[in-house]
Amino acid sequence: MMTKTILRVFSFAALVLGVLAVADWNVVPTVFAQSGDKKAVIDVLTREAAAVEKGDMAALDKIWANDESVTVFESGHANYGWNDYRNTHLGPELKEFKNTKYAFSDMKVKTSGNLAYATFKYTLSADMGTRKVNSGGLGTAVLEKQGGKWRIVHWHSSAPRQRPSPTPTPAKTS
Repeated sequence: MMTKTILRVFSFAALVLGVLAVADWNVVPTVFAQSGDKKAVIDVLTREAAAVEKGDMAALDKIWANDESVTVFESGHANYGWNDYRNTHLGPELKEFKNTKYAFSDMKVKTSGNLAYATFKYTLSADMGTRKVNSGGLGTAVLEKQGGKWRIVHWHSSAPRQRPSPTPTPAKTS
């Protein structure tokens, strides 16, 4: 009985090796490259979150594409180009943030050639003057491999809308 099981395992292994011998071996490096690319994209996004927490604009300059191809859509606001986003939105915002905590979860990454995208959930908390920011939502990042390194070229994030405060009912007059 044991001999038949071992024979079946070896037969199956021989069949798989035979198929691989006939198949195009270029597929194997592609599969490993995609796996490595996914890890690299996750690493870029992890470094992005760490840089935001530290307010480290120099690190963010190395993660984002530093050109006009960058687009950012954040909760209904648009920025076009890295300089626009960096200098009129992200930079001023990070200067105001203190005790920042920024994290991603439920990240899903897809790569294809020199392009990749990731979807994720995010949480953000920070002190901003006398105000406490507590936010979270959904995001999508698009990355392009430039000069052998993954760079963020598009970012879209949105937080759930806050419910408006209930309208006070007028007091009854008798």
